[in-house]
Amino acid sequence: MDVNEVSGDVVDAAMKVHSALGPGLLESAYEACLVHELRRRGHVVGVQEVLPVHYDGVRIDAGYRVDLLVDGVVIVELKAVRELLPIHEAQLLTYLKLSGVKVGLLINFNVQRLKDGIKRLVNGL
Repeated sequence: MDVNEVSGDVVDAAMKVHSALGPGLLESAYEACLVHELRRRGHVVGVQEVLPVHYDGVRIDAGYRVDLLVDGVVIVELKAVRELLPIHEAQLLTYLKLSGVKVGLLINFNVQRLKDGIKRLVNGL
């Protein structure tokens, strides 16, 4: 699968999870269900992957963790918040930059229609 197919499948899986659960749960519940759905579909999903900072030739664990890394090509950052803020986009863009991954999805499950809670970001580097 290419990155567009993977990101499309992530969105489809998130829609299925949101349809079943609706808004109002904790982020961790959506994460667990989305991981289950993606793995059921045959994807390799890393959960809470450590994302180090490389500085001056040294790998530094600065506490960054990616919610999901799907098939090594799409970072998924999950939220269950009132609204997505610019800081959430900045967080995902930072993860893309640090990891070298090109595509990221920011998904907020705390919305009535999930399509209103999804943003796709691309690392232009």
